[in-house]
Parts: sequence; structure tokens; C-alpha cells
Amino acid sequence: MNSVGNPMLWGAFAVVVVIMLAFDLLLQGRKGAQVMTMKSAAIWSLVWIGLSLLFNFGFWWYLNGEVGREVADAQATMFLTGYLLEKALAVDNVFVWLILFSYFSIPANLQRRVLIYGVLGAIVLRTGMIFAGSWLVGQFSWILYVFGAFLLFTGIKMALTKEDDGEVGEKPMIRWLRSKMRMTDELHGEKFFVRRNGILFATPLLLVLIMVELSDVIFAVDSIPAIFAVTTDPFIVLTSNLFAILGLRAMYFLLAGVAERFSMLKYGLAVILIFIGIKMLLLDVFHIPVGVSLGVIATILIVTLLINTWVNRRNDRQKAGHS
Repeated sequence: MNSVGNPMLWGAFAVVVVIMLAFDLLLQGRKGAQVMTMKSAAIWSLVWIGLSLLFNFGFWWYLNGEVGREVADAQATMFLTGYLLEKALAVDNVFVWLILFSYFSIPANLQRRVLIYGVLGAIVLRTGMIFAGSWLVGQFSWILYVFGAFLLFTGIKMALTKEDDGEVGEKPMIRWLRSKMRMTDELHGEKFFVRRNGILFATPLLLVLIMVELSDVIFAVDSIPAIFAVTTDPFIVLTSNLFAILGLRAMYFLLAGVAERFSMLKYGLAVILIFIGIKMLLLDVFHIPVGVSLGVIATILIVTLLINTWVNRRNDRQKAGHS
């Protein structure tokens, strides 16, 4: 498949990712089991966003010099649209992590290792899925319509389905994993395995890691088809995806204390998925420019946050009135 990416761009991207991972995983990892504060998480989240925008500017600057302003503007807009889309969908993934840690009673000072492996697993998984998806789109162009129908269905389902209040431990996957693994009833620090009388036992932390990786798979199935509505260029699809993922750990700690304040987010994400699904289904009928898509996605997110703020203030007033 044709791609704007050349060896120089791919190499620059690889170097940036390695440096970002080194800072996020190695330097912060030296703090041991300390918990990232909300202030630190907010700063790191801004750092990741800033680096992503800086990369996009460098990408634009390179293309502007090589192939001209028009192509540079179009490709950079595609990256920004894909990044915003993936960043928004990643928030839902973070909320699932919060639920898992809460259910298994994993204290905040033991969550660091699971989050590190979760981010690394997501990077490897999405890289493979993106290249596979790019190959499929290149070989079978009609698969974009399958992606569009799937996203439309997913968005409608997300909007209409109530939150699942059932016990996490009653989920079939968790019951099956528990039945197939020797597992301790208690945590052993950040260890995934311990030995007792020469027999290897898994700890609940390993089960949490498995569920985190499975959640990455589930959300990748939604988010990767969505970005193919923006562009089918594997370079832009991969770079925008991975830049959105690299800041997930900081985003997790940023949202950990305020997750219940985002009750309306799933409806905003549902509308975005429905919009992207319709866009893909109308590929041969009406082409929606990437700039318009960027504006629509940004507007949906802003309106969702404004509605969420109004709902929170109303709930706060009601609570104050009953107290």
C-alpha cells in the first residue's frame, strides 16, 4: 500500500518512541512503588500531548520541504484527526483499567508494573493489528465498508446499552482463568508468580494483567477500524495510534480520582463512532474532508464535556440540597 512514510520518517518515529518509552518507563520506574500524583500525571499528560504535536509539526515541516505545502497540510491534518480520535477512545480503556484495579483491590502503589506491561502490550498489539489491517484494506478495499458497519453498530450499542453493574468476578473469562490457574488469594507485592513448597502459583496481579491486555484487544478492535476512516496510510495510522497510547499511564493516574465525574463520556464516544461508521459507509457516495472530520470529532468532545459539567453541577446542587 502507498504510504507517505519513508525510511527516514520511520526511523525518526522509532527513535522518538524509544526515547519516550525510556523516559516514561525507566526514569519514572526508578521511583519504585511511589504513586504518581494527580499534579504529576497532569504535567506528564501535557508533555505527551506536546510531544505528539511537536512530532506532527516536524512531520509537516519535512513534507512541506519535500512535496509542498498542500500535501503537508493534508497529511498533518490526518495525523491530528487520528490522534484526537484515538486519544478520545483511549479514555474508555482507562476507565476499564480503573474498574479492574478496584474489583481486585489492587492498591495504587502496586499498579505501576501492570500499567507498564499494559502499555507495552498495547503498543505491540496495535502495531501488528495496524499492519494487518493495512494489508487487508490494500487487498480488499470493500473491507472498509465492513469496518464502517461494525463501527456504526458499536456506536449505537454503546449509546443504548446501560452500564454493566454485574460483578467483575462473575464474568465468564475471569471464572475460566481462575479455574485453569493455581492462584493465591492474596497479593505478593508486584510479583506475578510465587512459589509455595516448590509449586508455582500465580498472584491476583497476574490475572489483572491478563484482563488489562484483553481489554487492549477489545478496544483495539474498535479504534483501529475507526482511524482507517481518516486515512489508510499505515505510517499515519500507526504513529497517531501509538502517540495516543504512550500517554495512557499518565492519563490513568489523572483520571483515577475523577472517573465518576465523566458519566456522559460514553455517549460522546458513541456519537463519534456512529459518525465515523457513517463516513466509511458513504465513501463512494459523499467524501467528508479530513478537516471536517477533525472539526466534528473535536466539537462532539467539547459538547460532551460541557454537558458533563452541567450534569455534575446539577448533581452537586441536588446533593447539597439533601444534606
